[in-house]
Order: sequence, then structure tokens, then C-alpha cells
Amino acid sequence: MTDLLSVEGLSVRFGAASPVRDVSFSARRGETLALVGESGSGKSLTALALMRLLPRNAETAGRVLFEGRSLLALPEREMRALRGSDIAMIFQEPMTSLNPVASIGAQIGEVLRIHEGLSSRAARARAVELLDLVRIPDPARRVDDYPHQLSGGMRQRVMIAIAVACRPKLLIADEPTTALDVTIQAQVLELLDGLRRDLDMALLLITHDLGVVAQWADRVVVMYAGRKVEEALPEPLFASPLHPYTRGLLAASPRLKPGYHYSDGPLDEIPGSITSAAGESGCAFRPRCPQARASCAGAVPELYVPGENRLVACPFILPQLEAPHVAALGH
Repeated sequence: MTDLLSVEGLSVRFGAASPVRDVSFSARRGETLALVGESGSGKSLTALALMRLLPRNAETAGRVLFEGRSLLALPEREMRALRGSDIAMIFQEPMTSLNPVASIGAQIGEVLRIHEGLSSRAARARAVELLDLVRIPDPARRVDDYPHQLSGGMRQRVMIAIAVACRPKLLIADEPTTALDVTIQAQVLELLDGLRRDLDMALLLITHDLGVVAQWADRVVVMYAGRKVEEALPEPLFASPLHPYTRGLLAASPRLKPGYHYSDGPLDEIPGSITSAAGESGCAFRPRCPQARASCAGAVPELYVPGENRLVACPFILPQLEAPHVAALGH
């Protein structure tokens, strides 16, 4: 199957700082690809780089191909035409992303008028349909509400309505359930998954919630300090994580046990913080890694192929694997 989105060696620099370094992944139509990692891993910056929404002082390198077109090389006018129509994004915090002095109907309608040329009346009617699609009760009345009149879950649904208004081929959801209670989280994720199927779109799901990943993702990319450290299908990733960072993330998450709601006792933790990666030579995870060796301070670890549909950036897991065909891909 042909990739809808192909990211090759994407890097983002702000002066001497490089918060995203040499990241590569792909996404296909109808697929949910999860980008996972703690805050500071570079997930959101990667998404903003794809959308070309970075500050002016940012420098990007690498290739981002969408249906074979190079997004980083497109003139701004053409990129603006793609943004919001073929590629859309749900931002982290709807209250700061929505315009507080415009009704939600006007904000949905703006997308439709710009990208589909609808009249104000037709855009309003379509806005009501979209509010109904994202399951907002009494959409004909709510269309004239302002963001402050809605709950957090309803504001997130409005953001989804804006994002899918033009039936995008790629939807980027950046922490779409942050600060929502568990029930609303499930509703929002079910809604996104239903829209993915109905519209046959690719969904790039950015999250730190491994429970969400286990339930909804088709493939998982784990990031640390701006680099990809592991990629796998969800089942093998959760059953046998390879990279020490991935193992640490899973150990620090609540785990279900047979007959129990959650395991009792304290959770494991990854010592230190991601700030220790700043200026680190070699493997950025070395200061926090329980298996670190002196050689980890040398070159940045290559991505190895330990098996089908799997990549990992740690050479010291290789002796543990039975597969004899391990190969290095480079970065």
C-alpha cells in the first residue's frame, strides 16, 4: 500500500538547539499511527513542522512527502490551501485554540467558506451538520454559542468538527484527550476512530497515554529527546518492548492484573528527567538508562531492524533477540 505521508530525516533547529533530530516515519490511509513519549520528546514540534506552523526562527531539514508532494518545498500559498483541507490538526488545548469572540458556528463556517467556497448560509447549515456529526446535543441552537459556554469535552468536539469539515486525508490529533475525564476521553477517541473509518483518513495520534495507544493505534513510534528510538505494532511493543526507554515507559504505567483493577504498590519510575539529554553526546537516554555503558557516549545509536515491522535504536538489545537477520538502517 502506498504511503499517504512519508517523513524522512526531519529535523528542526532553533539556533544551536535541535529539539527534533532525524525523525522518519510514514502513515497510510485508514491507519492510526501513534507518536509516543514524555513531554519534551519532540512530538508536538514534529506535528507543527509537518503543518509548517513553526515560528519564523525555526529551521527545518529533511523531506516530508504528502501524496508525493514535498510539503517543506511548497510555496506558502499552496501550503495554506492544503492546511485545513487535505491536512488538518486538532491542537492540544481547545480553549486557547478557539477564538473567544466568535461563535463556534462562525469558526467552523470560516473553514468551509475558505476551502470550499460555501456561502455564509450554506456554511452555517453545514456547521450544524458537523456539530451533529461530533455528537453535540441540539446543534441548531449550539451553533451560535461561544467557546466559554461549552464544557471542555464539547470544545474538543468543536475542534474536531473544524478539523474534519473538509474531509481531510490526514488528521493530526495532538493530545486530543488531555484534561478530559475518563468517560469523555473514551467518547472523543471513539469519535475520532469512527471518523477515521468513515473518511478513510490517516490519523496521526500524539499522546503520552499508553492506554490510549494500546487500544487505538495500528502502529507506534516512540520518541525520546527529538529522536525515534523504537517503532513497532502495538501488540509486540507492549508484550516485549526492546528499547530501555520504552521499557521504562511501560513500567511507569498502571498495569492491569487478572482479577484486579490495577496492580497495587508504587509504580516504577525512570530516574532523572528528559532535560539531561541536552547536549548529551551519543545516546540521549544514557544519563537515565539502567543499562548504560561507556560506549553509549560515542555515536548516536543507529536504527536496527530486529524483526518484521520493528525498529529499535539500541545495539545492546540485539544479543537478546533470536532473529539472526538483524540489520542496521542508519539514522
